[in-house]
Amino acid sequence: MARVSNTPASRPEVIQSLIDGVDRYNPDNVSILEEYLATQCTNKECDTMANLAILKLYQFNTHLINDQVVNNILVKALTTLPEPDFNLCLYLLNEQLVTEEPVVRLIALQDLLEQARYADFWTAYEGDDIYKELTAEVLGFEESIRTNIANAVAMTFQSIELESLQRYVHLKGQALSDFIKAQGWTEASGVVAIPVNKDNEAKTTVLTENIKFEQLTKIIGHSNDA
Repeated sequence: MARVSNTPASRPEVIQSLIDGVDRYNPDNVSILEEYLATQCTNKECDTMANLAILKLYQFNTHLINDQVVNNILVKALTTLPEPDFNLCLYLLNEQLVTEEPVVRLIALQDLLEQARYADFWTAYEGDDIYKELTAEVLGFEESIRTNIANAVAMTFQSIELESLQRYVHLKGQALSDFIKAQGWTEASGVVAIPVNKDNEAKTTVLTENIKFEQLTKIIGHSNDA
């Protein structure tokens, strides 16, 4: 299984005990985990391991499935991209859920984000009120998406045109200026400068040619014949 990296700064003791022990498979505890998800939706944290535990319980106890809970888990997982959390959640859904419209729509958003088609993501998201309804219970959804896009930009560029960044994060005017400042970036003459970091810095590539011993003896032999 892929690495699960999204863990809150402090996980409630009762949740930790459920995740670590055999009780994570006890359907009587699903309501505790669902309440914890509701807390995550309001405090902008994400505990992927706990949310996967809910989906695992749903997998073995289909009568417990709550469509809104599944929706909120997937929306929270979208906010953690490029981490693999969204796909990990999909693996635990039954075939029927995966083919239903709410999940299909969220998968469409995931595809756009993973393909770095950020402008298309905002066009799709803003162009259909259903997306706003699907993400309504996850506070800070748009903010989280913009933060993840900014992280991707910072890993890729040392500078980017202001117009391009505007399309990527779907902000303009003072809101865009404030966003740029919050990232520690600067803007001048329509170009946003991004500090050099280990991901976007130019790397020197050293090319070496490996010659096997057999090839070397042939080269020497030809040289002696000459």
